[in-house]
Amino acid sequence: MLNFPLQAQNTVIKAGHLFDSRTGKFLDNQIIIIKNGRIVQVGANLAVGNNDKVIDLSKSWVLPGLMDCHVHITSNYPYRKYSGIEDIYDKESSAFRALRGAHNAELFLKSGFTTIKDIGNDANYATADVIKAIRRGWVKGPTIFYSGKIIAPYGGQTQGINPENENAWAFEYLDADTDDEIIKAIRKNIYFGANVIKIVQGDQRYFYTEENIRTAANEAHRAGVKLTCHVFEGEPARNVILGGADAIEHGLFLEDSLLQMMKDRGTFLVGTDLTFNNMYAYGLDSGSAKQFTDGILDRLKRAYKIGVKMAFGTDVIIDLPGKNRVESNLEILKHWKAAEIPPSYILQTMTIHAAELLGIQRNRGILEKNYWADIIALKNNPLENIDAIRNVHFVMKEGEVIKNE
Repeated sequence: MLNFPLQAQNTVIKAGHLFDSRTGKFLDNQIIIIKNGRIVQVGANLAVGNNDKVIDLSKSWVLPGLMDCHVHITSNYPYRKYSGIEDIYDKESSAFRALRGAHNAELFLKSGFTTIKDIGNDANYATADVIKAIRRGWVKGPTIFYSGKIIAPYGGQTQGINPENENAWAFEYLDADTDDEIIKAIRKNIYFGANVIKIVQGDQRYFYTEENIRTAANEAHRAGVKLTCHVFEGEPARNVILGGADAIEHGLFLEDSLLQMMKDRGTFLVGTDLTFNNMYAYGLDSGSAKQFTDGILDRLKRAYKIGVKMAFGTDVIIDLPGKNRVESNLEILKHWKAAEIPPSYILQTMTIHAAELLGIQRNRGILEKNYWADIIALKNNPLENIDAIRNVHFVMKEGEVIKNE
């Protein structure tokens, strides 16, 4: 007679402190029961089966997997030598960019970011191939929301390209100057793997009208995806809000009236609140970098005070000396701390609020029954110091243990 070992029925996590994304508070001595990648039960004093696999995190602070809603995993520019995104068009292939993307995707996952939104500038749909590789199990990485090529008025975000090299920007942008061209560009991106749409607004003297944005929003929403718009301020931002976009990326210099309009309409802000160190990396002198980042900090304070919905996003494309991509991203925590934003709210922007923006609030961002088991653990209490999220010692994605130190 053959005796086979009994298979574990469930995975059970004993959580010393469990973050409730809805309230922003930790619950003590909780048990999470997981089966087939999803949470089946959460609570205190739950029964544990003899064949269950138990993971002891009773001395840890346990949270839903974190989310970053503005990343560029395939991009990295030289430190303090940045002169424009077009510099690498003839130097880095899509294959090379995809390999960098796979490397950074693994860094994100092992650092506790189980979901990210990659927002373009990835050569010829390189991130789409990273996503395929993750789904096939060739590499480890987070769940990736992806915008495809960035849709913009003629020229994208480039400046000064000569007529002999016209359309060089097509490596990363889709020109769309009319409603029909906007619709076609959206459909092309979705065809090649996008599940969120990004539009650039305001980088040229010409920009989209409210009606153009509404066309884009309607087309994206018909396809079941969100529309997000890169914009800084003024009339371009007003058109984005009134046109029905789901979110503004950056919004670095938004005035209070526009922030109030965003709050009233439920438009998310993904603020990408880069610090002095991040801006200095571009090659700015110290005075310019400080002036720029002081403005960002002021807008962050005002957006929080007004009550704009915010989701965490970083936008780093230059790694800081001695730091990897995620470590460079987390520099922006300095701004959130300087703005005196409570750690509990920062964690919500990385979990429940980010999930709402991405349209996955019924599946991720909360540790409750039927949600995917995207779970991380910290050794220290992030409500006492948000920097605790820099040191993640346990990562689970959809029930699979990725890291346990």
